[in-house]
Amino acid sequence: MRTKRVWLPAATLFTVAVGSVSLFGAMAAHAVYNPPIHMMNGVEYMSGGVGGDEAELMETVAPRWPATFKFAVKDGKRADFAAEVVVTVRNASGETVLSRVVADGPFMVARLDPGHYEVEATLGGQTLKQQVDILPGSPTRTTFVWPAGTSIAAHS
Repeated sequence: MRTKRVWLPAATLFTVAVGSVSLFGAMAAHAVYNPPIHMMNGVEYMSGGVGGDEAELMETVAPRWPATFKFAVKDGKRADFAAEVVVTVRNASGETVLSRVVADGPFMVARLDPGHYEVEATLGGQTLKQQVDILPGSPTRTTFVWPAGTSIAAHS
C-alpha cells in the first residue's frame, strides 16, 4: 500500500509555525517561575518571592511547609522585602541543619522536623536570631525585620 503525500503551500506552513510560536510565547508569559527545591542535611528548603507572581506562589505553598521565614527591612511606617539573606538553622542539640543558606527572596520555606530550633538570619552584616518551635501538623511563620538603614545590597 502506498502512502499519499500531501503538499501544503508554504504560506500555510508559515502560518501554522508562527501561530504555534505565538501560542507558546503567550503561555510562557503567564507561566510562574517555580523556585527550585534544595536539600541540605536531609532538610528540603525553597526560597523566593521576588515579584508579585512569585510572592503569591510562596504564600500559597507556605502552609504545606512546616517552617516559613519572611525577611524585611523597616522603612518608616512600612517594611520593604529583603532578599539575599543568609540563613542558618540549628536544632535543639545545637547541630546545624541548614548552614549559611542564601534566601533568593523575601520568603523561605523549610521542611523542618518537629522540634525546637534557633534561626539566624544575616543581612548587611546584621544578624537577627529567633527561637522557633515546629509542632506536628502546625506550620509556623517567623518574620525577621531589620532596622531602617540596613543595607539590602550588602552580602553577609
